[in-house]
Amino acid sequence: MKFTKIKETCLYVKDLPKAKEFYHGLLGLEIIGAVENKHIFFRAGSSVLLCFNPEDSKTKKRPPSHFGGGKQHFAFEVKLQDYESAKAEIKSKGIIITDQVVWKSGKESFYFEDPEGNVLEVVPDSGIWD
Repeated sequence: MKFTKIKETCLYVKDLPKAKEFYHGLLGLEIIGAVENKHIFFRAGSSVLLCFNPEDSKTKKRPPSHFGGGKQHFAFEVKLQDYESAKAEIKSKGIIITDQVVWKSGKESFYFEDPEGNVLEVVPDSGIWD
């Protein structure tokens, strides 16, 4: 099997209005679907970020039930030349950068949290996993 990428990433969030405010309002992700108290879906480049209310999604029959908790993690990718401006924009929106890591390649990534405490990362499109 040859996968081309991960198409969807899923977070479980209890406060969907805050998720909307953060991911759409602050980060500018396009909303591509929403059902009140159930889920909200965002477009991030060619990927999709699914935010499910875990209390609702754990009782589903179709698609199969799923849920989680705790501090989940995923990374946004930006073009290498846009990395510093992405970091500056995150800071300008009042979002606190919680960590920065310089990897073996010499490339850096930075971390911040969403309103639920999920750990988000911004990585350049080259150098981290190359």
